[in-house]
Amino acid sequence: MATPLFHVKICGITTAADARLAAEAGADAVGFNFVPGSPRQLDRDTASEAVAALPPDVLPVGVFAGMDADEILTIARHVGLRAIQLHGRLEKGPAADPPERCGQLRDLPVIRAVRLAEPGPSDGDRLAAARRWLAAAAAAGRSPAMVLVDAGAPPAAPAGLLGGTGRLVDWGALAAQAPLGLPLALAGGLNPENVAAAIRAAGVAAVDTASGVEEAPGRKNPALMKAFADAARAALGPSS
Repeated sequence: MATPLFHVKICGITTAADARLAAEAGADAVGFNFVPGSPRQLDRDTASEAVAALPPDVLPVGVFAGMDADEILTIARHVGLRAIQLHGRLEKGPAADPPERCGQLRDLPVIRAVRLAEPGPSDGDRLAAARRWLAAAAAAGRSPAMVLVDAGAPPAAPAGLLGGTGRLVDWGALAAQAPLGLPLALAGGLNPENVAAAIRAAGVAAVDTASGVEEAPGRKNPALMKAFADAARAALGPSS
């Protein structure tokens, strides 16, 4: 399997100061949210300043949901993003990111956020929608570089509330699913206290947090970021 784009990502960074602190804490990727309605959304110029504050070995990731590929590429060039996280819905509808979006983003690596479906009357494939999307992306000519499993969202949730909610993924259920064939990251309610247990239970290669290291939405706590990164790397092992 391919090498993960990152091992520890701190998402929802809104200032250059917090970007520097996330890197110093041990994150090897930092997420910048461009989803309208998110409490962590930032503008292009602020994001550019934050990306410029990062050391070269920390990956700046732009988070988008349902945005046109040309607009994503324009923002990526302006800001200096080196990877794109598609966090919109898998199926058609508001804030959806279609499978062909991977190819439209040219050479920028794509992280595809997916959600574990609610359990049904029998133990079915709770990543079936993700598998369909990934197969369609491959058929269209380009697969994502990585998959991130986030907590579920209500069907009527607006784009800005599709992530960063603090809700947990069922780690054991995720581990029981058949592999997706791509490096897997886990998000959803992770914090310094539970991230090691989550890694062990879900068997993932990377983790991502936003609300779990915050004092308020978009305002990061340096001590929490450091504790999160330390706990995650200890659980992920030497390769992280």
